[in-house]
Amino acid sequence: MNHATSSVTLQVAEQTRWDAIIVGAGHNALVAGLMLARAGLKTLVVEGKTVIGGAVRTEQPFLKAPGLATSTGAYLLGLMQPELLARLELDLPLLRRDPHYFLPTTDGRYLLFGSDDAELERQFTSFFSERDFAANLALTRELAALREDIAPTWLEQPLSIEDTAERYVRPELRTVFVDLCRGSVGDYLERFEFKSDLVKAMYAVTDGFSGLYGSWDTPGSGMNFLVHNMCRLPGSGGTWMVVEGGMGTITRMLAERFLSSGGALLLDQPVSEILIEHGATRGVGLKSGARLSSSVVVAGCDPFTLRDLVGAETFPTPLGRRLDEMRRPGSTFKLNLALERLPRFSCLPDDRGQFGPTIHLLPDEQNVMRVLREAFEDVQAGKLPEFPTIEWYVHSTVDPTLTDSAGRLSSALFVQWVPNKLVGTTWDAEVEGYSDHLLSICDRFAPGTSDLVVDRMALHPQRIEEYFGIRHGHIHHIDNSFGFSDRFPHRLPLAGLYSCSAGTHPAGSVIGSAGYIAANCVLSDRKA
Repeated sequence: MNHATSSVTLQVAEQTRWDAIIVGAGHNALVAGLMLARAGLKTLVVEGKTVIGGAVRTEQPFLKAPGLATSTGAYLLGLMQPELLARLELDLPLLRRDPHYFLPTTDGRYLLFGSDDAELERQFTSFFSERDFAANLALTRELAALREDIAPTWLEQPLSIEDTAERYVRPELRTVFVDLCRGSVGDYLERFEFKSDLVKAMYAVTDGFSGLYGSWDTPGSGMNFLVHNMCRLPGSGGTWMVVEGGMGTITRMLAERFLSSGGALLLDQPVSEILIEHGATRGVGLKSGARLSSSVVVAGCDPFTLRDLVGAETFPTPLGRRLDEMRRPGSTFKLNLALERLPRFSCLPDDRGQFGPTIHLLPDEQNVMRVLREAFEDVQAGKLPEFPTIEWYVHSTVDPTLTDSAGRLSSALFVQWVPNKLVGTTWDAEVEGYSDHLLSICDRFAPGTSDLVVDRMALHPQRIEEYFGIRHGHIHHIDNSFGFSDRFPHRLPLAGLYSCSAGTHPAGSVIGSAGYIAANCVLSDRKA
């Protein structure tokens, strides 16, 4: 669980002149705090809530299954780079999902992606086509090459996309890389000539649409696709992994290392302002009226909240205009579930490990591309889509610690897209009915799933904003359609003010690199 206690009192915090204050206790903020504390800086992390972790938490949110732990915000770890884990001396308990993808259908076909290449080829050629199998091989090989080429950039200050290509990407892939980052996921996937629209849609959804306000043809959706294919964790085989004990294990371990390195933690003290005098940082003001002193503030909050804390009249105007241009509404819906037991898929009733992977629920093959386009058009019009894209998780099948004494299972639906604001109605009026509708889609693939739900926790975009404190309910702070130096800067044009938000390079997700890069900015500026 992510409950914690302050390591200093408010009185001590007020009386101390801190070398650095970190706003927020999300994973990037804790990485930044750990880096600075290890470098010998007197560092304070200030968190407005009574829990740590931001959206990287393990909680027990179910009243009808009170002992069942679940990851309520982020669900999987894939993008934290192994070099960062080594530098942080962080040995996370990671569990590989093998298979890692399950694509069921309502017509008896399926794909179960795992490390058994021969079995994957059999499924492709039996249920889809040899052409699809060849396209899948070509796609995975090209992504593996790009992943290795640009991996070093995820722990460095960003260059432009074009300069990154020139400096890091092998010559034969430079144009491909730039076109992918600037273009759409649709254009990129079409290069591989998949025969099956369903397979194309699966890749677009899981990597190109996740957390994005955009669709198949949206410029920059290719950047989001690349980001979600940067999985390099040891033993992962390039796939996303489950963290034992839920995602809160990450932030709990980071907090423990931060405190053992000499850092201090102050909880339940919301920051109300960042103090700027004559263009230089002087500390933070708290909602309680207290003021904490430091010439360095690293903000883990989203960039829009950061601007409010600084004050519109003080925040640099050019950066403010750029920030407004990057604003997108959050369009993700999370439905966390407590299940009585596993359901059964019509296309694969026997247990072959299909509940451990990401389960992709998509419209039927003949309609999938049309339905996806119509779904995003509905969202743009403020309407709830009939069939949004759904990724379904049942992590208890991989991590038994996410099971209670009655054998109930931790599960979740990760849904793209829904409107941030509904036209003609409200989320309060619609959330329960729409949650029922999402479960009815599960029933099409695994009949009776709805009857297995013991309890649920629905997080629509407005609720995500309220619950996790992320402005606009955008899980990535800034759309991942903005990449490299096009993202929000780590070093702001106000002396001593830095950002380690997910809106900075490299991207939004559970990565930690933003905290590492921001901390290195602080340390290099102190040496200058």
